[in-house]
Amino acid sequence: MARMIYITGGARSGKSSYAQQLVEQHQGDLLYIAPARVEGDEMATRIELHRQARGERWQLLEEQLWLAERLPDAAAGKGALLLDCVTLWVTNLFFHFDEQSGPVLAEVDRLIELAWQLDEPLYLVSNELGSGIVPENRLARKFRDLAGIVNQRLAAAADEAWLVVSGLPVKLK
Repeated sequence: MARMIYITGGARSGKSSYAQQLVEQHQGDLLYIAPARVEGDEMATRIELHRQARGERWQLLEEQLWLAERLPDAAAGKGALLLDCVTLWVTNLFFHFDEQSGPVLAEVDRLIELAWQLDEPLYLVSNELGSGIVPENRLARKFRDLAGIVNQRLAAAADEAWLVVSGLPVKLK
């Protein structure tokens, strides 16, 4: 049974860099799981910077929705896996399922079940959205609430959970 390590923090907290450092301690090829959609120049630039920060050991799985289907084959033989970021994946699912939380949570549960079947450790990076102000519109509140539930489920299921604040990791469990 593999390990699942959950890493959260606010925007620009250093969570992705910290997760990458942890994953790169593993031997062999590594898998970066990218659920991001390339929409506009700013996002393309961000993605390119992330690519440049990773070395030749990294392979890439680009999947916006169906991680439970694609991950087993892509993960085979890798030293470790990094999903960055859960929040983008949940966003994709949220809109794919017409803002319905139930099917999104079902996909999250499928990922958790899959994580226990993998041979490779899975590192999950997610944004902590609940520490800010309450969003003013219904859709943003609904998504913030869903993201909070997802984060709670992942953190509870994980072997380790970390909060990164101002570049400093704090072990939660």
